Amino acid sequence: MTPPPAPVTVLAIGGNALLNGGPRATIAEQFTAARQLARPVAELVRAGHRVVVTHGNGPQVGFIKRRADLAAELAPELPLLDLDMCVADSQGSLGYILVRGLSDALPPGSRPVALLTHTVVDPDDPAFARPTKPIGAHYERAEAERLAARHGWTVADDAGRGWRRLVPSPEPRAIVELGAVAALLDAEHVVVAGGGGGIPVTRGADGALRGVEAVVDKDATSALLASALGADELIVTTGVERVALDWGTPRHRDLDRMDATQAREHLAAGQFPEGSMGPKVRAALDFLAAGGHRVLITSPGALSDALRGATGTRVVPDPRVGGGTRNTTGSEP
Repeated sequence: MTPPPAPVTVLAIGGNALLNGGPRATIAEQFTAARQLARPVAELVRAGHRVVVTHGNGPQVGFIKRRADLAAELAPELPLLDLDMCVADSQGSLGYILVRGLSDALPPGSRPVALLTHTVVDPDDPAFARPTKPIGAHYERAEAERLAARHGWTVADDAGRGWRRLVPSPEPRAIVELGAVAALLDAEHVVVAGGGGGIPVTRGADGALRGVEAVVDKDATSALLASALGADELIVTTGVERVALDWGTPRHRDLDRMDATQAREHLAAGQFPEGSMGPKVRAALDFLAAGGHRVLITSPGALSDALRGATGTRVVPDPRVGGGTRNTTGSEP
């Protein structure tokens, strides 16, 4: 008998997880973070998992866009970059950083590869008229408003951490390279894909892809990719070891486990705000609703301990519910 295929795990790494939060971002710190993240990825591979690594690009895509704008001001012959180009740029650079970090940690026979990935969005998505996705550096309010007036940005406070530029974040509808990701997994590669939520594109009536001015949420894309691949587990890293209720208040309490109903209720009650835990919990619910078995939410530094069950928050299907028919809408017709 042919043995069943190894289970698939999708690990979603936040763009902020590659930066130490200091006043100036550096390439060196991103390489250091990638090497640290490689250890738990190698643990998953040794445990018999096929692994896809996705990553955010919130800070990095904003840096790329700002760098291009400043360069064009100094040298008008240099091209301005639209956001789809900036996302593609971030996929290349962060894919390189992650593959470098993974290469030395993985067991023999398992090789990392970064795949340029497009995410199809609906051109009529209302998100295009309502920018909500923070990108780039944090600013003091006065500086953010000065830049907004100069460049036509939308800016807002980012969960009390400073002011940032906001851009449209439409819902992901399909992953163009889904078949390629599956084939690379079957060939025993650890695949870095869906970077920055995927390069945002629409598909015209003629079948051609066209880039759009947006940044897709990487957690939403990760959930879609995990569902379409039939993954057993989605792991989402964030800035805290566990999901908490009443965050930052005297009633603060960490959660070891939530079922889907509890997660929906807490989300509806405002426990998980936008720009923070909200997108991660919604991604967990989408993955479970499509037939996923479990979601782990934890911090990058605690990931190895969380994989052993010592920390992290697990989001699971409701009792006597789960393991349903897989939703494969991440693939295109």
